[in-house]
Amino acid sequence: MRPFPVLLALALATALSFLTLPVVAIFVDSSPAELIDSLGEPGALDALWLSLRTTAMALAIILLVGTPAAYLLATRSFRGKALVVTLVELPLVLPPAVAGIALLAAVGPSGILGGAVDAAGIELTLQTAGVVVALTFVASPFYIRQAMAAFAAVDRTLLDASRTLGASEARGFRRVMIPAALPGLAAGTALALGRALGEFGATLMFAGSFQGITQTVPLAIYDRFSTNFDSALALSAVLVGISAAILVSVKLVQGSEALGGAPG
Repeated sequence: MRPFPVLLALALATALSFLTLPVVAIFVDSSPAELIDSLGEPGALDALWLSLRTTAMALAIILLVGTPAAYLLATRSFRGKALVVTLVELPLVLPPAVAGIALLAAVGPSGILGGAVDAAGIELTLQTAGVVVALTFVASPFYIRQAMAAFAAVDRTLLDASRTLGASEARGFRRVMIPAALPGLAAGTALALGRALGEFGATLMFAGSFQGITQTVPLAIYDRFSTNFDSALALSAVLVGISAAILVSVKLVQGSEALGGAPG
């Protein structure tokens, strides 16, 4: 047997074991009944509902603003574009604590836009709205970056053909570009959704951790880690299940698109 294929197999086995064992251990370390019982503890379901609600709000904002923004960046050339793309991607590499401090410096009570936010009657810090802002800030670059790649990969002759048939660019964007880029957009949505659900540092620094108001599931897991490990396991298992469902959904979307686009 040749050594290189064996080396490849060993590398895959090592990576697979390292990446899956901790996830499997969440479900092995405690029985399903114990996990379900732990979800009934005070604050656990509040944290889960708050995470789902704020993530849905953040994702709606990301899709509404990020999709046309990514389309513009993918289809236009202009001076300073590289700088704009770099600024859009910068939150990807910011440490979570720095992201939280940056939000405080920008829209916190003493931030550069804090006065305008207060004048508009909007409360962000230590409020549920602040959680939405934090999730949007850290998750949107994941979607925009993937959406840019998806739009850039679409054959531009499809859009040009729609223009020759009298369709406006806006109609071509809705009826041609988005359907053609859907698998990539779905992947970007999944990345943003997973990042938002798992966000911890920026939310804690900017919005705090108050049960029923700003305490999302990651914050609740951290809060229970030292006092109720079973409850922390239960909430972790829920996030693993949601994350797995997201990945499966994306695979199904991408698979159906591939089959639909296959020649008959």
